[in-house]
Amino acid sequence: MGTVLITGGASGLGAAFAELVREEGGTPVVLDVNAPAGGIDHEIVDLSDGRATEAAVARVVERHGDLFGVLCAGGTDKCGQLTDVDGETWEKVVAVNLFGTAAVARAALPSLERSGGTLVTVASTLGFRALPDATAYCASKFGVVGMTRALAAETAGRVRVTLLVPGGMHTAFFDDRPEQYKPAPGQELNDPRNTAAAALFAMRQPGTCEIRELVVTTSQEGSWPP
Repeated sequence: MGTVLITGGASGLGAAFAELVREEGGTPVVLDVNAPAGGIDHEIVDLSDGRATEAAVARVVERHGDLFGVLCAGGTDKCGQLTDVDGETWEKVVAVNLFGTAAVARAALPSLERSGGTLVTVASTLGFRALPDATAYCASKFGVVGMTRALAAETAGRVRVTLLVPGGMHTAFFDDRPEQYKPAPGQELNDPRNTAAAALFAMRQPGTCEIRELVVTTSQEGSWPP
């Protein structure tokens, strides 16, 4: 395993994946608005700024050479009815989750094609199932699903593209939400390392074998099937 670029790698799924990559002998490099723990090489960047994100990816490739894989785990959310979430905040969710994923993919694809590497995008079970008070998040994750499927067809035979669809995980993602938008008491959530292991499994497929889509949830996940 070589260098793996991870967006959102300072916390949550991204941090779990960075730790797993390092344990497996790879070199994780993180793109995040915060610095990751453990001295992991990183670039501080806001994924909603597409051109800055593309430049950050280019610097990583310049430092480390071509990429073994990319995990687009960076994401954000803002719950509330459409008329209650201000436009700038709503658009920031879509910009980070969807446009940021597209910017990373755009910048990383030439490197991944040279290395025979794998791009793993991260959607959500809410990329298939719509809920009230989640218009921004659903819009962004439905977009990630569509973009990834189109990109897999576009790059077929050149770059492996996997859509990762996680259910709820034990991360800080829910910490700042109002109580009505947090998981219910006793709700079963997945360990992010389990989801991270699935992403690594996709990246380690041999030759031309490609895992197009992976859904990873607990056995009691209520949002799947949609």
